Amino acid sequence: MSFYAHPTAVIDEGCTIGEDTKIWHFSHVMSGAVLGKGCNLGQNVVIGRDVILGNNVRVQNNVSVYEAVICEDDVFLGPSAVLTNVINPRSAISRKHEFKPTLIRKGATIGANATIVCGNEIGAYAFIGAGAVVTHPVPAYALITGNPGRQTGWMSEHGHKLHFDASGKAVCPESGKIYTLENGLVYSD
Repeated sequence: MSFYAHPTAVIDEGCTIGEDTKIWHFSHVMSGAVLGKGCNLGQNVVIGRDVILGNNVRVQNNVSVYEAVICEDDVFLGPSAVLTNVINPRSAISRKHEFKPTLIRKGATIGANATIVCGNEIGAYAFIGAGAVVTHPVPAYALITGNPGRQTGWMSEHGHKLHFDASGKAVCPESGKIYTLENGLVYSD
């Protein structure tokens, strides 16, 4: 076994789990799930059927990632974040044929207790603040806060708020990387 699973973890047959992935206490990985290399699933995490997690995805305690969710490499899902897969669930009505996919792009962060309503794409390196409720697609590098979630700025790949000058340029204070704001979107140089 090239990954670690705590003895209390439940891993169904038919999963693919990458090298150096760690699965901690009371977590459950369902059949068909694909976890990349170097992932970390905290305590009490559920990874649903056919969910795909890229490499180096961090899923903190008490997160359920339901079917129809894809997280690309380097995604961070904060404690108790919520990801849905049906818009109008009812206990007495099966809507498994109505799952709406959610795509979380490379390097995005979903903060603690944030909710991502299904059918939306979270752009690369976007940053969803703690407790935010996302009901619309989020562009790359966007900072989203509040309920309902609204864009309140832009973030660097290292997780720092970007401050653009009059020419539309910003510099990450940690990496020195330059970003350009053009036509309402951010690009890294």
